[in-house]
Amino acid sequence: MKLSLKKIAFCAFFIQVFTGFSQSVIRGKVLNENGVPLEGTEIINFRNQTVTKSSNNGIFKVEKEGVYLFQKKGYHPKTIRLKNNQFYVVQLVVNSFELDEVIITANHIPKQLKKATATIAIISAKDISRSNNTDFSAILNRTTGVFMQNGALNTNRISIRGIGSRNLFGTSKIRAYFKDIPLTNGSGQTTIEDFELASIANFEIIKGAASSIYGAGLGGVIHLNPYSANFNEFSLKPEFSVGSFGVHKSILTANYGTEKHSFKAVYSDTQSDGFRENNKYNRKTFTINSNHFLGEKDELTFLASYLDLKAFIPSSINEDNFINNPQSAVFTWKIARGFEDSERGVFGMSWNHTFHKNLRQVTSVFTSFKENYEPRPFNILEEKTLTFGVRTRLLGNYRLFDNSLKWTIGVEIFDENYASKTYENLYRDFPQGTGSVQGNILSDFKEKRNYYNVFAEINYNFSEKTTLSVGLNANETWYKLDDLFKVSASNPDQSGDFSFNTVFSPKIGISHLQSKNISFFSSVSHGFSPISLEETLLPDGQINTNLQPETGWNFEMGTRGNFFNNRLLFNLSIYRLNIKNLLVSRRTAQDEFIGINAGKTQHDGLESEINFTWVRNEKLSIQTFTNFTINNFKFKEFIDGDNDFSGNDLTGVPSSVFNTGIDFKLANGFYGNINYQYVGSMPITDANTLYSDDYSLTNLKIGYVFKFLKEIEINAFFGVNNLFDEKYASQILINASSFGGNAPRYFYPGNPVNYFIGINLNYVF
Repeated sequence: MKLSLKKIAFCAFFIQVFTGFSQSVIRGKVLNENGVPLEGTEIINFRNQTVTKSSNNGIFKVEKEGVYLFQKKGYHPKTIRLKNNQFYVVQLVVNSFELDEVIITANHIPKQLKKATATIAIISAKDISRSNNTDFSAILNRTTGVFMQNGALNTNRISIRGIGSRNLFGTSKIRAYFKDIPLTNGSGQTTIEDFELASIANFEIIKGAASSIYGAGLGGVIHLNPYSANFNEFSLKPEFSVGSFGVHKSILTANYGTEKHSFKAVYSDTQSDGFRENNKYNRKTFTINSNHFLGEKDELTFLASYLDLKAFIPSSINEDNFINNPQSAVFTWKIARGFEDSERGVFGMSWNHTFHKNLRQVTSVFTSFKENYEPRPFNILEEKTLTFGVRTRLLGNYRLFDNSLKWTIGVEIFDENYASKTYENLYRDFPQGTGSVQGNILSDFKEKRNYYNVFAEINYNFSEKTTLSVGLNANETWYKLDDLFKVSASNPDQSGDFSFNTVFSPKIGISHLQSKNISFFSSVSHGFSPISLEETLLPDGQINTNLQPETGWNFEMGTRGNFFNNRLLFNLSIYRLNIKNLLVSRRTAQDEFIGINAGKTQHDGLESEINFTWVRNEKLSIQTFTNFTINNFKFKEFIDGDNDFSGNDLTGVPSSVFNTGIDFKLANGFYGNINYQYVGSMPITDANTLYSDDYSLTNLKIGYVFKFLKEIEINAFFGVNNLFDEKYASQILINASSFGGNAPRYFYPGNPVNYFIGINLNYVF
């Protein structure tokens, strides 16, 4: 009797254990390449065809182990074998043929692109791969409303809808983020070309006033989204390429991932002799990105990037040299052997915690540094920057009147310490060829730059088709300057404080799905751009407290959609951007500028894009893209001293830009593209007495992908830029002045026809 009872108890225990294991719930999370949870992903059991869907936080659960298909419109499907007692992280890759279905993250609240209430451009990995992997301008300039002038690999200026075109050096009035880490410094300057293109999965660009989302973004915001590390994969991907003008580049990408932790590291080394004199370029970068799922509710992300750069500067040249001797450097920069020598780095950590299915928080802390040494003909600049900050927000998802209400509220705090010194450059006192020689100190400043943004946004779905978006941002910015140099009559003490009144930037937008294929949107948004402390300084050393920040209102409406089963994708938008308190840099000496508020500008524009897939099957894919931008940007009121430029064309912006191209891919591994770009003429002077010539560029790239053994994929490629050897100005310096009787130096010549060839290997262990 006892024995039989033991047998019964044992059998009952065995059955319970076996049943428990066989019925244990398998859980996981579905993400896109940027780490954003994907709601509504279908998880299909291959055996019995049962279907479950992921929650609004990307969480899924299934009750039986087996092979499952994960699919969501806008993404490539993925098949995975799920086993009991494991937590899975599933990443889906964007399908470039269905971009309107993709979840965008440039807004605070992730949403489908087709439901966005403003114009947002996505530059996908496929778009990035059309070019070589050294030049940002070729990629950005294929995006409507965005124009990047490129004087050299380290000399660039980006404008969005004309904003930023009047900045003399570098990019301003446009914000940029590397995931959640601000790339825009405390004085409003942005440098995105620091980053290795091979580490970037895609760009998301908000066009027009975007201060309601990210603070000081008068022209818009550029989001650089790095590649996330792949889970359950160990791979190495080396790449080597060479090109014209002594270009050679090497990249090594390493990925290691388990079920819950993943690491991706990208190292690159880029060197070039340059087309022009004094144009050598040497850049090394290291980027690392890791993801850690501590459980169903907690996720940590680490992101770091380091750059070591030494780039010589040929500077702009006059019209005669531009026509007859474009490879020359300006004489003073050549004999001074001017260059910039920089070390820069950013580091950020993000914590994503889910309180429950309808409430989560995302908190990021970040720091960055920059050390720069730049000998220039007129002086030698030495500068150091150290930045700290935090960005945190709550995201909620609730039901109101039986409709979805999504909201977010958060704050971003930024603290930057900037130190700069200038020295005499004694290169003229030494034999030619010696280069720059540091002399006595000329200035010594320490500057503290601070701002905070408090923001909130609500997206309410009146129905499945209509979405209302309302947002508000409050920004406060202040500076403190300490002049550490000895004060004299010729060098007054410039210490002082400058702060802005709180700037409130609202937005309101609405989108409506006319059908499953077509949506319409309209929005009104406010933007502003802060004044840098340097622009507030007057020649007598005092701070001009009468200056006002540039502010503007952006009005736009548009439509986007697809036809013929996603074979045709289109976008169309028209807008008006009104700017007041136009800030103008007035030159008072060769290296001295002051800022003045000089009037208003009006930016009217049209942006259109059509992508069409002619063939898409297992053997062949052929796709064309066409887009054009029409700009009608005017000085509405512009009085600078005795000059009245009201009614003139805005300087530094092309009248129109047209892009078209074709991509093809064959089943045997051959692929390629050819693209054409037309850029209209640009006013060089505010008086509109001088314009640049319009120009056309044609680029092509072909390649072949094949398998070597089972684990190695090889991609060999060849490309030609500026196929027809067009002579053009790749960047202009507006309103350039002449010194010492020399002609003004307006032009940076673009590269003539040039070639590149390379190979990369992807080895998955």
